[in-house]
Amino acid sequence: MTEILKTVARAWRDVHLMARIFFAIIIGSILALTCPGINAISILGTLFVGALKAIAPVLVAVLVVSSVAKAREGLGSRFRTVIILYMASTLLAAVVAVMASQLFPLKLTLAGVGGAENAAPGELADVFNNLARDLMSNPLTAVGSASYLSILFWAIIIGIAFKKKASDSGMRIVHETADAITLVVYWIIQCAPFGILGLVYTSVGESGLEIFTTYGKLIVLLVGCMLTVSLGINPLISGIMLRRNPYPLVWKCLKGSAVSAFFTRSSAANIPVNMTLCKSMGLDEDFYSVSIPLGCTINMDGAAITITVMTLATCHTMGIDVSLGSALVLSLMATLGACGASGVAGGSLLLIPMACALFGISNDVAMQVVAVGFIIGVIQDSVETALNSSGDAMFTATADLYERKKRGGKVEF
Repeated sequence: MTEILKTVARAWRDVHLMARIFFAIIIGSILALTCPGINAISILGTLFVGALKAIAPVLVAVLVVSSVAKAREGLGSRFRTVIILYMASTLLAAVVAVMASQLFPLKLTLAGVGGAENAAPGELADVFNNLARDLMSNPLTAVGSASYLSILFWAIIIGIAFKKKASDSGMRIVHETADAITLVVYWIIQCAPFGILGLVYTSVGESGLEIFTTYGKLIVLLVGCMLTVSLGINPLISGIMLRRNPYPLVWKCLKGSAVSAFFTRSSAANIPVNMTLCKSMGLDEDFYSVSIPLGCTINMDGAAITITVMTLATCHTMGIDVSLGSALVLSLMATLGACGASGVAGGSLLLIPMACALFGISNDVAMQVVAVGFIIGVIQDSVETALNSSGDAMFTATADLYERKKRGGKVEF
């Protein structure tokens, strides 16, 4: 019996993970349409996302401590590069959303839409106050609540302390702990096809196709902007940096990161997936173990698009004229505000009232727009997360390969 189980496990591992996920998507869709309401299937997705969310903060904390403790010289330039890439991409995403919204103006039907919880920050300063407060939270609490800015901050401090004071045996314990947590992540990711099957089953079973007809134009505009950034703007940035065709890298990141992020709808849950992807691409672990969770916080192309499109749709609905100057200010506000979206319940949607305030739109109206966002969130949030998460991996690879190229190394995807 043991030999049979080993043979089955070996055969399972021999099939490429993406092939297993592809078949899981098909099977999950078929089961949702033919056998709806089976909780035992839905719970597979809940367990998978729960496992990823549970292990991700621990993985980030341990890997960052380990990476900083053994860090070599030369990582600083890579971090500067990746931060610039993250912020430039998010700003350009907001600009794309402004242009698309002006070319294809949409009006929302707000009457009868229920309100949402009034938990949104009122001003841009509130976003940064919240970020500063989270930064200094208790490190154990930060791991428990998955506050990644705080985790990064304390892990870097502790890593520096280990680098200065830890003995060889202490350093070995840190590195072996990081290796053990990484192995746990590998085991979880091997279960991804079952989790994806459950997530697809739940999504298809609950949403059906009605969502496409009610708010179809808004969804098309949002998804169109996100695809433009994912397949046009981000590859352009990467191609300029590396001076070669970026699409093999883009395709690798979409396959390895965007698919799982689309169904988990959580950039934080996708951190272990992205780290595994970076490892498979041969990137520097000391670098990507910090840049991936950092990207989860500040690389928010999808959030910037959502904030911008929804705000301008509200302006068009209310007949507000949007000047070029106002549109540029909105782009900057969406870029900076999006950096705080990851720590807010409801993500980018609850930052819409802040952007609407720029045009004098009342909070009552803005919160109705937030409610519209929650209605289309099944699609909007899924595509947004896929864009954000795959961008984390792509720009991490771009920054690492760019610095490698500057030192005369070979660039391979």
